[in-house]
Amino acid sequence: MPPLLHPALPLLLGATLTFRALRRALSRLPLPAHVRADPLRTWRWHNLLVSFAHSIVSGVWALLCLWQTPEMLVEIETAWSLSGYLLACFSAGYFIHDTVDIVVSRQTRASWEYLVHHLMALGAFFAGIFWNSFVGGGVLTLLVEVSNIFLTIRMMMKINNAQHLLLYRVNKYVNLVMYFLFRLAPQAYLTHFFLRYLGQRTLGTFLLANLLMLDIMILIYFSRLLRSDFCPERVPSQQHKDKFLTE
Repeated sequence: MPPLLHPALPLLLGATLTFRALRRALSRLPLPAHVRADPLRTWRWHNLLVSFAHSIVSGVWALLCLWQTPEMLVEIETAWSLSGYLLACFSAGYFIHDTVDIVVSRQTRASWEYLVHHLMALGAFFAGIFWNSFVGGGVLTLLVEVSNIFLTIRMMMKINNAQHLLLYRVNKYVNLVMYFLFRLAPQAYLTHFFLRYLGQRTLGTFLLANLLMLDIMILIYFSRLLRSDFCPERVPSQQHKDKFLTE
């Protein structure tokens, strides 16, 4: 069925509007004083709160999908479940919402890396949503949201200048472990799968190109994470004023 007539469209719209409503609700919460003093930090704080909520829900949901349908681990192209399909729609709705939020809030220049990532992620999710292929692959990519729970905690504490707290020091090690387990390992597994089996197929070639670009971005983020948290003496003392948007 052509995408313009696809029954998944109400699901995508509903998910997008849900995140928009969540954004409005979370913006009513009290802000830390250091965040409240800067409009840019205020916007990023609210943006990260929505991201945090999405990470918790989708990360746990992805684990449950793999527990309920373990064949998704090996039958990446053909394995399908209703739960996995709804998860893809749910997360696609988040990426649509966040893209619109960045553009409407005029943070495109500072957050262009997120926009590139979101467009690539949406391209991958749409393969499962509109063509019912690679739903298992979409679920596997969402394991990254387990890692993002701790990554978002780190970023929120940095925005609030709370790097001196014990929680930040503990979280940075937990975040590193989770980065390996739920970001680097699934990404390496998916890349190996696509390189070995799917490079010759039209949709597989598109997804492989998407995946390789994401690999590059993830490795860049990983190098930044190591430099910032474990080699701080190598980080210039004068950062761009909006650098915390992406680091």
